[in-house]
Amino acid sequence: MSRSSFLWRAGALLAAAGIITGAFGSHGLKKRAGITPDNLHAWQTASNYAIYNGLALLLVSMHPRFATHRFAGPAIAVGSMVFSGSIMALVLARDRLRWLGPITPIGGSIMIAGYIALAL
Repeated sequence: MSRSSFLWRAGALLAAAGIITGAFGSHGLKKRAGITPDNLHAWQTASNYAIYNGLALLLVSMHPRFATHRFAGPAIAVGSMVFSGSIMALVLARDRLRWLGPITPIGGSIMIAGYIALAL
């Protein structure tokens, strides 16, 4: 599979996951015991970042130069999954997954590094 094909698929799946989790957050998550307004806000933030980064990967996959960048696209994909995934996991099971708290900013940093790599 070519790098641009990988980025296209990763972007489509990430955007779809963001839409699905956003819908769950709006309709199903509110009904769970112990979910606070702050939890809902964190969930929505994670969903939005997944959508934004999925769309960005779709665009990157079509760029003649950046579609083949060895670091940028994969960093955006992995960073976004770690960032959004760890936030969602913490919302669902904070007590059991407390160790994920420090992982969230690592995912964000990887994601940011991917975007910076596009600018260099």
